Amino acid sequence: MEEKYILGIDQSTQGTKALLFNEEGMLIYRTDLAHTQFIDEKGWVEHSPTEIYKNIIQVVIELLKNSGIDKKKLVGVGISNQRETALVWDKETGEPIYNAIVWQCSRGEAICKKIENKGLGEMIKEHTGLHLSPYFSAAKIAWILQNVAGAQEKANKGELCFGTMDSWLVYQLTRGKEYKTDYSNASRTQLFNITTLKWDEEVCKEFGIEANSLANVTDSNGLYGVTDFDGILEVPIPIHSVLGDSHGALYGQGCLEVGMIKATYGTGSSIMMNIGEKPVLNKDIVTSLAWGMDGKVNYVLEGNINNAGAVITWMEKDLKIITSAKETESLAASANVLDKTYLVPAFTGLGAPYWDSKATGIISGITRTTGQAEIVRAALDCIAYQIADIVKVMSETSGITMSELRVDGGPTKNHYLMQFQSDMLDLEVHVPEAEEFSGIGAAYAAGIALGIYDKEKIFKSINRKKYSPKMEMKIREEKYKGWKEAIGLVLTK
Repeated sequence: MEEKYILGIDQSTQGTKALLFNEEGMLIYRTDLAHTQFIDEKGWVEHSPTEIYKNIIQVVIELLKNSGIDKKKLVGVGISNQRETALVWDKETGEPIYNAIVWQCSRGEAICKKIENKGLGEMIKEHTGLHLSPYFSAAKIAWILQNVAGAQEKANKGELCFGTMDSWLVYQLTRGKEYKTDYSNASRTQLFNITTLKWDEEVCKEFGIEANSLANVTDSNGLYGVTDFDGILEVPIPIHSVLGDSHGALYGQGCLEVGMIKATYGTGSSIMMNIGEKPVLNKDIVTSLAWGMDGKVNYVLEGNINNAGAVITWMEKDLKIITSAKETESLAASANVLDKTYLVPAFTGLGAPYWDSKATGIISGITRTTGQAEIVRAALDCIAYQIADIVKVMSETSGITMSELRVDGGPTKNHYLMQFQSDMLDLEVHVPEAEEFSGIGAAYAAGIALGIYDKEKIFKSINRKKYSPKMEMKIREEKYKGWKEAIGLVLTK
C-alpha cells in the first residue's frame, strides 16, 4: 500500500513547528523556527504576521527537504495556533495593517474598563463564557481599529478582515480564497456566542466590530480549502483541521470524554476539562468550546495562566541565574527544605482564577539562607501552584472528582515539577512519551477526517509516565496556604 503522510503545523507564541506524521500517527520528523518577540517598555507584546507566514513556508520547505519523503505522499494538513493573539489585514491585498497583538498583551484594558463601566460585564460573560478582559481578542482588535490611522474608515467600508492567527494563515495559504476560523478559536475571541454558536452582534457592537466582517466559523475538522504552500507542492492538499493550540492538545491527549482534564505547559499554561455538550459557567474560570466536529460541539471549562514556562525563560534570559532549563531540576532538588520562598510571576498581570491585569510579581519569604537553588525551586513551584488553583475550581464547579491530570509541554520533562504537581493536586499526573500535542491534535483531527487514522485506535498508542502523590497532607496544606498568602500580597482588586 502506498505510504501517506499528514502534516501538522503548530504556530505557537514562541515559534512555528512543522510536524510530519506517518499512517500509524507516529511523529517521524519536525522542523522549528522562532519568530521575533516585540516587547516595549509598557510590556506590550506583538508579533509580525508576515514573518510568521514566511516561517510557515520555510519550516515546510525544510521538513520536506530533510525528511526525505516524497512530497507527493503528503495528503493533508492540520493547523494548531496560538489563540487569542489577534490581527487585522486588508481583504484585497492580504497585508496586515498592524502587527499581531499577542494574547499576553493587556493594552486593551481601557477598552474593557469602558464596557465594564456600562455594566455589561455579566452580559458578556453569559453570552461568550469569558470574563471581560484584554486577554481575549476582542479588545485587541478594537484597539487596532481605534489606534491605527485609517483602520476604522476601511472597516466601515468592509475592506478589512479580523481574526486570530488561524484565520490569517488559512487566508494566506489559500491565497485569499478562504476566510474561516473554527469553533475553538472563535470561542476565545470574546465575540462569539457559545450558546447560539454565532458571532454575537450585541457584544461585537460594544467593541465596535461589525459581526458580518468576521470569519466564517467551520467545524474544527472541516475543510478549510487547499494549499500548495506557495508552490512547494505540485498538487495542493486539503487543510482539514484547525484547532486552537490548547484545544488541539486536549484532543491529542485523547480527552474526549466528560471529566477528562489536561494541562499544557507552554509559555503560559492552559488547563482544560471536557464538560460535554452543555456549557457550565463559573465566575473564576471560563467556558469555551472544545471543538466542533461532525456537526456537534463539545464545551470545556478552562483556566489560563499567563506565565508558566515563561518563568523559566525569565530566569535564564533576564535574571541569568541559570544557563538552561535543564539545570532547574537538580537545583530545585538541592534547595533547603526549610526555605519558604514564594514567587508570584505576575509579569503581565494574573489570569485565572484571579483576573487581575494590574497585579505585578513578587518574591516573598526570603531569608539570609535563600540562594539560587531556593529561587529556582520557587519558580518551578509557582507553575504547579497556579495550575492547582484552577484544577480546584474546576472540580468544585463540575462536581467531578478527578483521578488524573494529563499534561504536555516542555516543562513536563522536569521530574521535580511533575512530582510537585502531583503532590499539590493529590492526583496522578500522566506525562506522555510523545510531545507536541497541539500539533498532534490538529494532525490527528485532519487524518481522521481524511480516513487515514482510525479514531478508536489512534489515541490508544500513547505511552505515559505516571507520577503519584507522595507528600503528607499537612505539608501540602501548609505549602498551599503559603502560596495563597503570597498571592494576596500582589492582588490589586
